[in-house]
Amino acid sequence: MIPLAEGFEEIEAFTVIDVLRRANIQVDTVGIIGSVIASKHGVRVIVDKRLAQVMPNEYDAIVLPGGNPGYINLGKSLQLMEMLKSFNTQNKLIGAICGAPLILAKQGLLDNKKATVYPGNEKELAYPRDRDVVVDGNIITSQGPGTAMHFALKIVEKLKGSNEALRLKSELVVKNEL
Repeated sequence: MIPLAEGFEEIEAFTVIDVLRRANIQVDTVGIIGSVIASKHGVRVIVDKRLAQVMPNEYDAIVLPGGNPGYINLGKSLQLMEMLKSFNTQNKLIGAICGAPLILAKQGLLDNKKATVYPGNEKELAYPRDRDVVVDGNIITSQGPGTAMHFALKIVEKLKGSNEALRLKSELVVKNEL
């Protein structure tokens, strides 16, 4: 499940959606409010579902794109915050990129966890790391649009294994290490 709120970062959302679908992972885009969501740069997206239609037990992962004000708008959804807490309790995969790790930190989901965030926001994390992608248990965090491909591949690795992530890395001509 990839929740989208007004002002989401296109590269972060679309890269993850595309890479996961290339790995044959079912992905639903979910509008926090409404069925048509405008990105940070005015790209309008028709989502697969609205948050009110979501059955959380149907999902193995939630991936939060960043973008300002996108991640702030995601953080305003009490229903999404409860889903994140429930997913964490069940040790289901949670991904967050750019400013979205700040949502996880505010909810206490990064307490005692290593994470990364958009540069300049490290002071908001208990154990910040200056890396493109950080995995700590069931949580994967990443820094921003330029790290979205590595973030997406790491999610594939967690959900489908390293062979599938390496296959996609080769197919997509990703040159840098994961």
